[in-house]
Amino acid sequence: MSGASAPGVILLAQEKAKVTDWPGYIGWAVGLLVVIGLVYWLMRQGWNWRRTLQSDLPALPAVPADAGPVILETSGRYQGTTTAGNWLDRIVAHGLGNRSRADLTLGERGLLVLRPGDTDLWIPVANLTGARTDSGIAGKVVPAGLLVVTWDHDGTALDSGFRADHPDEHAAWVEAIARIAPRTTKTKTEEAAK
Repeated sequence: MSGASAPGVILLAQEKAKVTDWPGYIGWAVGLLVVIGLVYWLMRQGWNWRRTLQSDLPALPAVPADAGPVILETSGRYQGTTTAGNWLDRIVAHGLGNRSRADLTLGERGLLVLRPGDTDLWIPVANLTGARTDSGIAGKVVPAGLLVVTWDHDGTALDSGFRADHPDEHAAWVEAIARIAPRTTKTKTEEAAK
């Protein structure tokens, strides 16, 4: 009987040794944390490098108290700003690269984007060049669609993306922006039909 129990005790001791190999587990955990920290640091360096490259972008227009008589209002998420026509070329200067909650107000004087906890954005009506619905901007793809507003900032054409809490409102925004900035404003489907 004692001969039969000896292999069981040895097996139990080997299993216990595997479970309590703490130095090995701690080494792997520390190594993993170092790799995660390095990746985070590299991402931050890339963001700062992009900000430095875009430092020649002039300051944004001053945000007024209101946008004039209100045409449309909605709330949702600000997805980011890119150079017009290049949905992956994110603009990070002046806080334009930070995703955030947003309250949009389209008035007769322009588009006011209030972003709690971040830089507010004002696009005067003279700078609005169009709007369209699209599925992605700044590396963010949204199957339900986005409202992309195209505007001119001191000679640089930019696209800013928004996702309203109720995406069925996007079409009304495209039409309203078309009325106050009638030069462009097309949906992606109309562009594909050309």
